[in-house]
Amino acid sequence: QVQLVESGGGLVQAGGSLRLSCAASGRAFSSYAVGWLRQAPGKEREFVAFISWSGDSAFYANPVKGRFTISRDNAKNTVYLQMNSLKPEDTAVYYCAAARTVATNPRRYDYWGQGTQVTVSS
Repeated sequence: QVQLVESGGGLVQAGGSLRLSCAASGRAFSSYAVGWLRQAPGKEREFVAFISWSGDSAFYANPVKGRFTISRDNAKNTVYLQMNSLKPEDTAVYYCAAARTVATNPRRYDYWGQGTQVTVSS
């Protein structure tokens, strides 16, 4: 099993930046693909980005492409999401999650953190 704890959320103005962190513990963390997903008010949980277990491959949802960067440091058991040029539409609870295979469907992720709130004001 894997335990995940997100941090780094907060309130920022449009155009600002935040870096989210996901601290992981448990067996074989480095063998998992890790994704960031989010849930905005009144919307379903949606995929944001994932990174392979090796860190060699990453994929982003179209709304965040070019603005967000996912990375991982397996030595520190930590995954990051650097968010630049934030928009009000990015307001959501952000979750990190782990899966055995890379996936864009939230239902494919096996382990989830509790989430961290990101609010972007206009």
